[in-house]
Amino acid sequence: MSSPSRPASRLRAAVVGTGAIVTGSHLPALAALRDRAELVAAVDVDPARLDAFRAQAAEAGFADVAGHTDLAAMLTADRPDLVLIGTPPVFHREQTVAALKSGAWVLCEKPLTLSLAEYDEIAAAEDGGGGYASVVFQHRYGSGAVHARSLLDDGTLGRPLVAHCQTTWYRDAAYYAVPWRGRWASEGGGPTMGHGIHQYDLLLHLLGEWTEVRAMAARLVHDTESEDVSTALVRFAGGALATVVNSVLSPDETSRIRIDCERATVELTHLYGHSNDDWRYTSAPGASQPPAPTADVPSSHTAQLTALLDAHDAGTRPPGSGPDARSTLEFAAALYKSAFTGAAVEAGEIGPGDPFYAAMHGDHPDWSPKR
Repeated sequence: MSSPSRPASRLRAAVVGTGAIVTGSHLPALAALRDRAELVAAVDVDPARLDAFRAQAAEAGFADVAGHTDLAAMLTADRPDLVLIGTPPVFHREQTVAALKSGAWVLCEKPLTLSLAEYDEIAAAEDGGGGYASVVFQHRYGSGAVHARSLLDDGTLGRPLVAHCQTTWYRDAAYYAVPWRGRWASEGGGPTMGHGIHQYDLLLHLLGEWTEVRAMAARLVHDTESEDVSTALVRFAGGALATVVNSVLSPDETSRIRIDCERATVELTHLYGHSNDDWRYTSAPGASQPPAPTADVPSSHTAQLTALLDAHDAGTRPPGSGPDARSTLEFAAALYKSAFTGAAVEAGEIGPGDPFYAAMHGDHPDWSPKR
């Protein structure tokens, strides 16, 4: 069966799940990049929600979006080049693998999978299908982050020495009343997996390879299977030491990264997204002020989708996929393993046969669903 005809410059895109993250972030990104991608199909198990999304898509300029309640049927009927997934985490592995096997590229909300074992299933599907799977880590793609990464890479800021990564948010009991939240089997973890992962992914993106994690976690307020707060000490290959805090217990909400380097401190303070104004550089005594970025591109799904489309045009692996994205998930697994066992965990330590490879709770008696 041949693919449906389309202008050579536009990819056929489909969305899976039509909830708030798709309507509020993926649809605007596709609309902003309509000259490069055409939304042709949507999948949702709720027909009413699906119809409402199709009407919203029409208002955004995508008329005649095909509606499906079954992913396999959509992949067969509409043959998308790109599938954007915004369903609860429990469905990510299965849906991503199906899309990859159909030959499509995938952009999936975090976490891409619930475990390293599931991630490696996706890596195997990439090898067989010809597509790539990227996870949504949109904070990497704002111009402020791109600029900071370049200053760190070219040595302008000097060697990174000390870093802090803070995701201190607030979620009440009503938030956890949603059945799939707070459960290992459906969400994969607490704020370590579902909230702070954006921020420490950016930290890892800026500082590079991590080598060791020592962590703690607790349930202090919420009656959930997973944690509601975690903390970690991290050592990087370049020698820098960092602290990481992930919380849903913090009324004064903020997202923050600070990196103290030999020649300057770089600091990002925001909540759910950043622009250049959210970044600040403080030079060390006697050091020159680092240059400012020349453009202001806010972190967003649009910024990441642009990078993915650029990679598709070039025929190269997109950023936020493969070993790069796996490293962030491995960091989460290492944080949980250290927190639950009380031991330091080294990069590369968690592999097949390790209980934390198969599940983030590691079947620990105090933390697994069986407790």
